[in-house]
Parts: sequence; C-alpha cells; structure tokens
Amino acid sequence: MDLSRRHLNALLAGLPLAGALPEALAQTRKDTVILAMILEPPGLDPTIAPAAAIGEIVHYNIFEGLTKINADGSVSPLLCEGWGLSADGRTYTFKLRSGIRFSDGAPLTAETVKFSFERARAPNSTNKAKKAVFDNITSVVAQDETTVVLTLAKSDATLPFRLGENTAVILHPSTAAEAATKPVGTGPYRLEGWNKGSAITLVKWDGHRDAAKVAIRRATFRFINDASAQVAALLAGDVDGMPRFGAFQAMKQFQSDTRFTVEVGNTAGKGLLAINNRKKPLDDVRVRRAITHAIDRKAFIDGAQEGLGTPIGSHFAPADDGYIDLSGQYPHNPDRARALLREAGITTPLNLTLTLPPPPYARKGGEIIAAQLAKVGINAKIENVEWAQWLSGPFKGNFDLTIINHVEPLDYATAYADPGYYFGYDSAKFRNLVSTLASTGNARDRARVWGEVQRQLADDAVNAWIWNPAQVAVFRRGLKGLWNSSPIFANDLSAVSWS
Repeated sequence: MDLSRRHLNALLAGLPLAGALPEALAQTRKDTVILAMILEPPGLDPTIAPAAAIGEIVHYNIFEGLTKINADGSVSPLLCEGWGLSADGRTYTFKLRSGIRFSDGAPLTAETVKFSFERARAPNSTNKAKKAVFDNITSVVAQDETTVVLTLAKSDATLPFRLGENTAVILHPSTAAEAATKPVGTGPYRLEGWNKGSAITLVKWDGHRDAAKVAIRRATFRFINDASAQVAALLAGDVDGMPRFGAFQAMKQFQSDTRFTVEVGNTAGKGLLAINNRKKPLDDVRVRRAITHAIDRKAFIDGAQEGLGTPIGSHFAPADDGYIDLSGQYPHNPDRARALLREAGITTPLNLTLTLPPPPYARKGGEIIAAQLAKVGINAKIENVEWAQWLSGPFKGNFDLTIINHVEPLDYATAYADPGYYFGYDSAKFRNLVSTLASTGNARDRARVWGEVQRQLADDAVNAWIWNPAQVAVFRRGLKGLWNSSPIFANDLSAVSWS
C-alpha cells in the first residue's frame, strides 16, 4: 500500500495523520480504535431485527438493558441497582439506578422501561425474544419512578440473563421508532456516522454517567467478510483488531507476529445445516436423518474451521447449563444415509439448493457439506448470497438448506417453539417441554428437562447440528479489554483501552 493510500485510509477513519507507518499511527491514536466485523447489520435496533451484527455495535455502547451479561457469562445489574424475586418465582422487582439519562438528556424512569417491554410484547412486535421472554410477562408495572415490577405467567429463573440480551435493551420512547437508523440510548456512545457498505463510527458521549472511565473516544467498525481481506487489513494496520476473526487459516501467522495478540475463547454458537422442515421431502424425518448421517463433523471442523470447534448434536453449546453431548446420535455413516433415503422413497439424485451467506464458515464449509451430501445421492446446488439476501430469503423461509451459526445463548425456545420460525419446526411435544422448563425452578429438575429438550430436537433431526465454534480474537499488541469469549455477541467498548 503506498503512502497516499495510507493517508486516505486514515482520513476516512477520522484518524490523525501522524506518519505513514501503521506503527506510527497506532502510537498516536490512543483514544481511537478501528475494529473489523464480518457482517454489516441491517439496522441498529436489536429489539426489532434478529441479526447478531446489530448487538456487536450497539449493545452496551449505545443501548443498555436492566442487566448485563459479562464476558464470563455471569449476570450483573446495569441500569438497575438489583432485583428481588417473589417466593413463587413469578414476580421480579427491579430498582433502577438514579440519575441515568439518555444521550439527548431525557431521564430513564420506570415508565421508560415499561414502554420498552410493552413494545416488545405487543402483538405486532418483531422482537426475536417475544415468544420466549416477553409473552411470559403478564404485566409491567411502574410502581414508582425507579421501581419496575414484572409479573410472569410462569416462573423463569433465566429472566435476569434474558434481560441482559440485546433484545431487552431500553429504548427512548420518543425515538424508538427511528432507532434502526438514529439510535438514542443510555450507553456511553452515540452514533456519529454510517457509511453503508463500509463502516459505522461511534463517538463517546461525554454526558454518560461513567464517561470518565471510558478511554476510547471514537470507535469505527469496518465490515470485511472476505477472509483474505481481513488478514490484509490487519497486517496493513488499517484495522486494530477483529474480535471475531474469520480467517482461521491465518491464525498461526498472527501468533508468530510480535505486533499482534491472538486469543482463543468460547462462544454460545450452534453452527448448523438448517433444513426447511416445511418443504417436501425435507418434511420427512428420515430424509433429515439421512442428511445428518451424511455429514462428517470432524471433516467440516478441520476443513472449514482449522480444527477450531467442538462437534454438537443438538441446539445447545457445551458451555450452556444442562448441555448433553448428542453428537454421536447420528454418526457419519453414508451407508445409513443412503438406506434412510430409500426408506423414505427418495429417488436419487435428490436435487436441493444450499444457500450460503457470506461468513467464511458458510462459504468454505458449504463446499465440504455439498461434497459429503453428493456421496449419498443428494445434489446440493450452491447459491452464494449476501447477508441482506439471506435475511430476506432463507430467514423468511425461502430455502432448502443453508449453513448458519446461531450465536444467541439459550435460544432453543425462540428457534423451535415457534412454527413460524424460518425452518418451520412444529411440535406440540417440544412446546410442552419448553413450557415445563420455564416453570421448573429446581436445578436438578431443570437439568433433566434441558436434557429432554435437546433429545427431542435431535430425535426429530430438525436441523443437522455440526459444531460449536471457537472464538478467535486478533488485535494489535497494546489494545486491551476486548472480549476473548462470546456468551453473547457484543463489543463492550467502555472496557477497551490502549496501554
């Protein structure tokens, strides 16, 4: 890259022009950071759209919730001072912190919280957690200016965790309708600009209650979904780090480069081959089981993830409470796959479309899966699409097969208790299990029901679960505070600084 190009990149990112070398730039931008992301979000309101990329930018930075999920998965108060729970487990009382304001100066009150939750549970709500969380809330009462009382239809011990997810952030009542493009929140940052297709920049809000503790004044998120481009941007100094690095094949290169730090952590992800349960012949469980038997999980993890991942067999991650390993229920067995297809009356080749979004795990992994399916008589025609096309196509139910990583923790109810969800699983038995789990308070009983939930999904072979991804974070030496694990997809900029 020539000198003029470096200066141009610096100008576009709003950085000072201290020198031509990346190292020199790094030394002058102690209060700025440029991070790379794989996907660009479709909007900036996490309460109305499902894309995890939204939370990567706005959660904890622009928007906050009553509680906070920390990097280790623990839950702590955020907008509230704490909470109490009734003896029957159905009434939560939250006490708000005093003096909290939105970035336009408006105060946060119990009525504000009530507005956000009523909006999330409204009949026309598109909140991803509506069925799993907000439909269980029978009333939201602003008892006084700083006290919010939530009454549940059934007890839910996970509610404090759920209220720390980005689906439960508190929005400004006057600006909620515009939050997707003009977000106004209680967090330490404001939106400075969005260059569509390129980058989003946040700027520190000096009026935030903890502004004195926030070291980064400006943060830019650049969207780079091509693996080789991610590597090039890091090496050239065009970005300072990538918390969820996608080019695993280059990990050793960065580990041996003294300019960088590489950390490997855990995620709540469930990487899977999603199957459209509504479409024939995929509505036949024997066909779905055949597809699962056709997949060699280890070959996928080795080939598409450089060995970084754990095989899974249902919609739980190993770090989840109640996790059981079901990866052996449908072992790689092409002969069994072919036999199941014959039992289902399938004449091979069975022609299907495999739709792949941009992440490297999908594009590279899709080639591996297609080759494996071909060996059992399934011709999976690959169709590469951009992220917006995936959200308007497969995520709306228009697909045969697709590869996707579900990153939200404990999202089994959201994904499988709603027959309208994109892969169309419709099981009254499963919905009853979810209902039983929500009303089960005893830890031992909950673990038992969690096991039943996972086994039911596996028995029905709703999808072909493949791997729980590891998280690889690559960043410039001296940059501190980025999460090296992702219980949720977030980048808490308030904890980031340069040493």
